[in-house]
Amino acid sequence: MSITRRNLLIGAALAASSTAQAQQDKSLSMPLTAQRNAFKSGGKAIAVETFQGPGASPRPTLLMLHGADGLGYNSQYREAARDVAAAGYQVHLVHYLDRTGEKRASFSTLFQNFMPWMSTVQDALTFAANHPGADSSRIGIVGISLGAALGLAVSSTDSRVKALVNYFGPLPQGAIATTSRLPPTLVLHGSADPIVPVANAYAVEALLRQQNVPHEVKVYPGQGHGFRGAAEEDASRRALAFLQRHLAGNRASTNSDPLSVDG
Repeated sequence: MSITRRNLLIGAALAASSTAQAQQDKSLSMPLTAQRNAFKSGGKAIAVETFQGPGASPRPTLLMLHGADGLGYNSQYREAARDVAAAGYQVHLVHYLDRTGEKRASFSTLFQNFMPWMSTVQDALTFAANHPGADSSRIGIVGISLGAALGLAVSSTDSRVKALVNYFGPLPQGAIATTSRLPPTLVLHGSADPIVPVANAYAVEALLRQQNVPHEVKVYPGQGHGFRGAAEEDASRRALAFLQRHLAGNRASTNSDPLSVDG
């Protein structure tokens, strides 16, 4: 469960207008800082890598949750986190597998470890909310595969999450309470995904419709577990535009005007 190339989220597609484009181009030329931090969760030290541009004013903040392949084998997560930070966000790449002492998630223990990982993501939200330079009222999650499932589960019960981007994640059965409410959510999935079948995207969409939550769903024909070519570029544009609407450009997050897009 992984991303396939560096440009998971490319800053070049954020702007919806020429003014926003100019602001984004300026942010892309600014130097980024990378800092390695840690917080405690379940008695374990959890590493987190924080990326952001210069300046002290509060900025929208994102947790990036990697896939089951972990961070020891895939440098593309860090590169993606840098791309997002260049668009004006404070990005925290969370080593949530530290909670269970793994480098990559084991499928044999996936279900028993899911709840501890959820708890770690909730603790990561607290860490992010209190981090210098973070706007605690504008926190979102970008989850990839297993990380997207964790994002769905956590954001369904934690109102601190104001926006969620779900890259080909499974719907975590039993982890989303019937009384919960998801934040505005973008679902990106490939129709030919052999690891997380596209039925998961439609199941998430049905839940979002039921909750009357603002959402977008894009299914890419012929794409597998990870996007390539034009699909990858389109997913990047959609993700950053979605975050701009529901997080970066929205200090008072609302749950009005539901939107669903498929195709």
